Amino acid sequence: MALHLPAIVTLLALLLFLYSCMAVAVARKKYGVAAPATTGNLDFERIFRVQMNTLEHLVLFLPALWLFSEYVSPVWAGLVGLVWLVGRLYYAVSYIKDAKSRGPGFIIGFVALLVLMIGAGVAIVLRMMAGL
Repeated sequence: MALHLPAIVTLLALLLFLYSCMAVAVARKKYGVAAPATTGNLDFERIFRVQMNTLEHLVLFLPALWLFSEYVSPVWAGLVGLVWLVGRLYYAVSYIKDAKSRGPGFIIGFVALLVLMIGAGVAIVLRMMAGL
């Protein structure tokens, strides 16, 4: 039961990435950027960068979410994961509008990621020191 929240957050994160993949496909057609090109139109490039940056962060986020869930708290992992999702959504919307405005969303997501990573790391070390 306790793992439901991080599981839901995981699915939402995957849906966010899937949406970014579909947005790139639509943008390729709209802006005439044929694969394998990733440059040529600034509007397309911002949408593509959102997808790639989301992928780069998913690689860190998902293991951190589940390690935090196991070693600290699944409820807190899910709540911090929701903050990460809000940050990533804010980042995406801001970046697509104006690349210079992406900072706040990035920071929200990055701080949430750090909480998960550092929290899991500290909890693992503490358990090791306690012989657990």
